[in-house]
Amino acid sequence: MDRDRKRLEVIAQFLHGETTLALATVTREGSARVAPLFYLLQEGLNLYWFSSESSEHSRNLEQNRPAAVSVYRHTAEWKQIRGVQMRGTVSALPDRSVRSSIGKAYTERFHLGKRFAAAISTSILYRFQPDWVRYIDNSRRLGYHFEVSLEPPCSAASSITP
Repeated sequence: MDRDRKRLEVIAQFLHGETTLALATVTREGSARVAPLFYLLQEGLNLYWFSSESSEHSRNLEQNRPAAVSVYRHTAEWKQIRGVQMRGTVSALPDRSVRSSIGKAYTERFHLGKRFAAAISTSILYRFQPDWVRYIDNSRRLGYHFEVSLEPPCSAASSITP
């Protein structure tokens, strides 16, 4: 368990240093889709973002809550590839106090200002709760990775802080 805790801390530190995730969803017909989104890391490895209910990924999540996420550092050299792959479940969060708290932190982190605050007020707040995570770091060696399973979603990481 101590080994998993250390691994979760490495993952949280990596996620805290990045800003954009690639969200993979599935359409009603079973076709895969990927969308890049700004995210905020909170409460262990839970990822939050705001999105329009009319976006394709939002419509897909209405039908299919399981999703996959990838976060990686941009590089042009294979030895510098580092990233995280995750599987889990996405939930819409209508609670006003949670929306307010996450919205404030999100707006500050991305320097979005008042103009974006208006867009947030009409957007859906989503939370991704991972149940499986793979960390990849080619700087250690080609193909280096480790995996952590989390059951229930993100409970093992609930006390991890970025």
